[in-house]
Order: sequence, then structure tokens, then C-alpha cells
Amino acid sequence: MFFLSVFSVFGQTRKELEEQRKQLNYEIKQVNSLLFKEKKKVDNALEDLNDLNRKISVRAKLISIINSEARILSKEIRVNETELKKLKKKLADLKADYADMIFKSYKSKSQQSRMMFLLSSENFQQAYKRLEYMKQYTAYRKKQGEEIVGQTNEVKAVNDSLLVQKALKDKLIVSENEQKKEIEEDKKNQEKLLATIKKKESSYKKELQSKVKEEKRVTVQIDRKIREEIERANRIARAKLKDEPSKKPIAVKKNEFILSPEAKALAAKFELNKGKLPWPVSEGIVVRKFGTQPHPSFPGITVNGTGLHIVTKEGISAQAIFNGRVLNVLVSAEGRKNILIQHGNYISSYNNLENVTVHKGDVVVTGQKIGQVFTDKVSKKTKLIFVLFKNTTRLNPSSWILRR
Repeated sequence: MFFLSVFSVFGQTRKELEEQRKQLNYEIKQVNSLLFKEKKKVDNALEDLNDLNRKISVRAKLISIINSEARILSKEIRVNETELKKLKKKLADLKADYADMIFKSYKSKSQQSRMMFLLSSENFQQAYKRLEYMKQYTAYRKKQGEEIVGQTNEVKAVNDSLLVQKALKDKLIVSENEQKKEIEEDKKNQEKLLATIKKKESSYKKELQSKVKEEKRVTVQIDRKIREEIERANRIARAKLKDEPSKKPIAVKKNEFILSPEAKALAAKFELNKGKLPWPVSEGIVVRKFGTQPHPSFPGITVNGTGLHIVTKEGISAQAIFNGRVLNVLVSAEGRKNILIQHGNYISSYNNLENVTVHKGDVVVTGQKIGQVFTDKVSKKTKLIFVLFKNTTRLNPSSWILRR
């Protein structure tokens, strides 16, 4: 029982690690495919360094998972080796006992000996007891034989399991060494990029600060537009209430939607799906998370993730994460589109689209394609900026969409 319980705990933990290992391997493939597959027209050392840092980070996590999995496998192998020794000793004892029993049985094997043993009984009762003894002895021999067969099979099963575990551990070690070689190569490239950035540090910092400033300006514009849309929607809602004198005026806080019963029900359904909402693109990796975070290359400079920056494949379309209505389609000075979809008092924003297939006021459903994500001709990256609001408050989209 101890052996089985230990094996079960190890197996469960190893299974979780195995799933993580598969996920990280998939993420490495995505990083290579989405960030490094296309040759850029113009090299940007800072952007290249960020991508490389991400790849190194994922590989380092993978090596850590492989090490943990290998340690658990080593424990499982030790437990199995101990159990195998016990089983082999028990099997040897069973065989020795069985051989001794067969040898003694052989001496009195003949039918004549058995008949003489019965006929020499002093009375019928003694003869009956001797007959029962002979039956029991035969049954015991049969049971011993079956036990040996069962024990042999058990030894074989444990031995096979041991071989599988050792093969898997060897495979993990090979995989770990491959990842270490890849990291070594990546770190050489990392050093080259750091040297390049160091030479033009002030120039890169100015460029970065300019981008941060521009992102803040765009964020302020979007926030203002959402406040305007809420105000416009509320004016329409209040006008409808005036046409129905029987209904009392609704008290609502500033910058919050006045919700109809249908809109309230939609918002409630949206909330129930927290953590289960689909991704806004069919595949992709998050290259910038939500919230304020230090820049990966320049200490002292922070970047603000208003949502999730997701790099995806060229030609992929953004998809609505839930049923709703198109609140507006915003267009930037560069011609990039941003679709705002209302889900009750929640708003999902799909920014950096090249073209759109929906218009203001359209009703959309979960998974519906709403526009193609823009691909930068210079960096060759296809990136969607996905933002989530409750009224005017920004939410962390990672808490709402499915984990990958």
C-alpha cells in the first residue's frame, strides 16, 4: 500500500510537470514561428533583444521543469528498484518452497502409495480425514504454482515499468542538454545585441521614451472616446425612459452605463465566463502583459500595458470574445482601426487592425471574425492590442480569457 500511494503521488505530480513541459515546448515553437521566422527589413537591436530575452526565459523555464521531472523520475526509479528486489526475493523463496514440496511429493507420488495410505487407515473416519488431507495438499500445490506465476508477472511488470522510466529519464536528459546548447547560442547573440545597444544607448532611450509618450497619448484618446460613448448611450437610454412616464428615472454613477434588463443579463453572463472567454485571436503569444512593468532592457524606464499585446500570424483576424454590440470603430492617424464591442457594462477593445468587417451598431457573436490584424512591413510582426474595460475601468484580460 505504501508503494502504491507513493507511486500515485509521484505520478500525479509528474503528470502536471509533463503538461507544463508540453506547454513550454509549444510556446518555444510559437516564439520561433512568430518572432524569429520572418527576416526583418530593418534590424532593431532593442526589439530583437526583447524577443531574444523572451526566448531565453521560456527555455530556462523548460530546463527547470525538465530538472523537476527528472528528480521525480529518479525517486520513482529508486522506489521501483527497492520493490523489485523485494519481489525477486519473495519469488525466489516461493520457488524454493515449491521445489521442496514437489520433491517430497515425488517420493510418494505413485497411485499405489496413495492407496496404501488410505487403506492403512484404522477406521473409516481416519480414511476420510486422510482423503481430505490429500485434497487440501493438492489444492495447496496448485495455489503455490499460481502464486509463483502471479509473482513472476508482477516482477516483470515492475521491471518493464523501470525500463520505461529509465528510458524517459534518459530522453529528458538529452532534451535538457539540447535546451542548454540553444540557450548558450542565444546568449551569444544576446551579448552582441547588448553591445550594439550600448553604443547607441541614448538614441534607443529617446526612441523608447517617444514610443511610451505616444502610447500614453493614444490611451488618453481611447479613454476619452469611451467616456463619450457611455455618455451618448446613456442619453439615448434616458430619452427612452422619458417616453415611458410610468418608469422612474435611473440613478447612475458618472462614466457608467445605464443598463436595460437585457444588457444586465448579458453583463451577468459575461461575468460568469470569467477565465473561460476565448482568445481574441486563434493563436498567438503575449509579448507584453497588463499593468506597469520595468522595461526588460533599460532599468529605470517603465512601460504600461493597458491590455495584452499579442503577436500572431500574418493574415489572422481578430475574433469577438463574447456576444455584444459594436460600440464604435475608431481610426488612428496612421489608419489603424480599433473596434469597441459592448457586453452590457463591459467593453472589449481590439486595436491595431488593418481592416474591419463590422460597423458601429452591429450585433456580434462569440468567435465572430471582426477584422484582420495589422502586419508591420518593417518588423514583420502581426500584433493585436487587446484591452478590456468595465465601464471606464481597465481590467486585466489575462484573468478573463482562457489560459494557454
